[in-house]
Amino acid sequence: MTKLPLIAFIDDDPRASELFSRYAQTEGLQVQGFQSVDAAQSWLENNTADLIISDLKMPGMSGLEFLAWLRQRDSEVPFVLITGYSTLDNAIDALRLGANDFIKKPYDPEELVQLTHRLLRRDPDPHAHNFSEAERSMLGNSPAIAGVYRVIDKIHDVRINVMIEGESGSGKELAARAIHDRSDFSDKPYIVIDCGALTDTLLENELFGHEKGAYTGASSTKPGLLEVASGGTVFLDEIGNISDAMQVKLLRVIQEQQITRVGGVTPIKIDVRFIVASNRDLAQMVTEGSFRHDLYHRLHVVRLRIPPLRERKEDIPILVNHFIRHFAARYNRPAERFNADCMARILEYTWPGNIRELKNMIKRAVALSSEAEIRLDQEAEATPPWASGLIRPQSSGGAEAIDADHPTLDVLERRYIEKLLKEYDGNREKTAQTLGINKSTLWRKMQSYEQSASEDFPA
Repeated sequence: MTKLPLIAFIDDDPRASELFSRYAQTEGLQVQGFQSVDAAQSWLENNTADLIISDLKMPGMSGLEFLAWLRQRDSEVPFVLITGYSTLDNAIDALRLGANDFIKKPYDPEELVQLTHRLLRRDPDPHAHNFSEAERSMLGNSPAIAGVYRVIDKIHDVRINVMIEGESGSGKELAARAIHDRSDFSDKPYIVIDCGALTDTLLENELFGHEKGAYTGASSTKPGLLEVASGGTVFLDEIGNISDAMQVKLLRVIQEQQITRVGGVTPIKIDVRFIVASNRDLAQMVTEGSFRHDLYHRLHVVRLRIPPLRERKEDIPILVNHFIRHFAARYNRPAERFNADCMARILEYTWPGNIRELKNMIKRAVALSSEAEIRLDQEAEATPPWASGLIRPQSSGGAEAIDADHPTLDVLERRYIEKLLKEYDGNREKTAQTLGINKSTLWRKMQSYEQSASEDFPA
């Protein structure tokens, strides 16, 4: 019988260990939980783990001190640090000390399990990059997605820049992670930066770091993420949002493969593979002059297009089963499937928020479930927009409504967004989270509604 991998999980919150253990066991992993570093150290004196996951802040010895203790013992066991703090300084320190990766709270247990599988992977043939069923269930198995997998396989052994295109929620970040995980340098850092969430000043500081005294409050030297990620992958999400000035700086980094810290004068060599993504049409932005053509071509070496869910409905049952299993394990619920009527309506709906919207809907449905079969008569707050049975495919004529009894998808989507905005007192961030889309997508939808009938949309 094959021995299951054993994970040592250290967190002073017993609920965190219980949650991870419950989900990890469904993925063929054993978990030994500890609520202190002292307890883990005592156990490790006479036992071995295949991988160690430790929280950063705990009573007594910290996760960083624990990592230093392990490496002083010449232990090469893979190590993952969990940090709940907003800065990345501790994560950077962990990578310097020899951590294999880090994850920020609040984290998805599924993401942590996938990271565990990646670090434990031991391919007898280094070129045998076949995707597992678990990996395929993250995106699907349709011909369109199979093409994505084929491209990822072909570039596993080359450090080449990749541009991922697709609508919000379609799975661009999942694809980026798969590219890194299947590469020949998957043991090197993988760092995600949301370009749309940072100002120019913050983005420059995160990417390039700074020298001591570079600006008020810079009390010590801080390496940038591009420096820390050298040898690995940097995923720049929503790159279409960066300014012209930042585009120039990023272009120079890609061309020269070196950075200079803010306030510094000495160039620092880096070796980074860039993966970029945007839900905006970057080629159109180049034509309009809002995105540099030279930067575009430096990043557009390999292009991956992730099709929206409405174009690959054969993937929906795979994704549904995957998310039901995931959230049933996470919330300790008996849910196993949707009933036939519910599944038919799921397949009929066009999912404007794509995988993210589908995942959020299943998350609510499973959390509120009490039986193996999920039905439409559950609590109203779990009811997704398709559950009323009113949604119909959009007419080819483009009319806003066929008649009052059979409104089009556009009309129903608009009504649903209006309803959520009223419930959340106009809070667009909460509305976007519930819809499973980002704020910029919600803003564009609102703009289109205002253009067609501004008096009908709430201010």
